[in-house]
Amino acid sequence: MSFVKEFKEFALKGNVMDLAVGVIIGGAFGKIVTSLVDNLLMPIVSIFLNGVNFKDKFTVLSFSNTTDYKTLEEAKAAGVNVLAWGAFLQSVLDFVIIAFCIFMLVKFMNRLTRKKEEVPAPAELTTQEKLLIEIRDAIKSK
Repeated sequence: MSFVKEFKEFALKGNVMDLAVGVIIGGAFGKIVTSLVDNLLMPIVSIFLNGVNFKDKFTVLSFSNTTDYKTLEEAKAAGVNVLAWGAFLQSVLDFVIIAFCIFMLVKFMNRLTRKKEEVPAPAELTTQEKLLIEIRDAIKSK
């Protein structure tokens, strides 16, 4: 029974639960950023590059007579070795955007945390101020 108890303590610790929530939110955030890149940013980049779609960019590595494949899927279906550098470039762009968004989020959270810490504690009362408070309280009590 000690193994079950130990596992329960481990699984219900705050750090483990925070990590689980972070992984789930990170996965969803990754999907959002991938959609942002695929559906919003890359079409705009494609306009400046005359309609180039990076996901279809590849280089044939096989020494085959036929190297005239129009899409990456077509080349893979033919069983040709390809270097899919466009898909890799797309993944790198996704990573850079995700890293930038996380950096901005952490920077924002640090700014909020710093503001909470910067609130000065009330200053200690001097002896003179303490005596004046005692005098005021004594006058009020009369």
